Amino acid sequence: MPTARFLLWGGLVAAAGGALLCVLGWYGISGERFAERQLPYLASCTVPGAALIVAGAVLIGTAAARRTDARPAGSEPPGTDPDTAAPSSGEPPLRVPGGTLAHRPDCPLVADRADAVPAAGDPALAPCPVCEPWPP
Repeated sequence: MPTARFLLWGGLVAAAGGALLCVLGWYGISGERFAERQLPYLASCTVPGAALIVAGAVLIGTAAARRTDARPAGSEPPGTDPDTAAPSSGEPPLRVPGGTLAHRPDCPLVADRADAVPAAGDPALAPCPVCEPWPP
């Protein structure tokens, strides 16, 4: 599910940025002897860094929840990787005339379109980011 992937990467970037800010805040504080000179580092680096770490953890948790919600237990045959599974139907991928993407027949972007035609293995077509008709 692409949304879960964006949430995961967004969470990882936010957590990494937060960790970097915390390290910079600690480095700034470590060079100051008096507490009143340490406060600016707390306010500008450490507190926002901690907030970014928490936000990243929430995004990563949401991505994990969406990934497990999208795949009900027992929906995949044993021994198959759902990320590289075959298309959901035996029909060939479809394309829209003039389009640049190949879609699964059940993709919401082409499911109700009467003008969708078989893609016929055109190597110039990119896989649809919504339905991912073939494994990368």
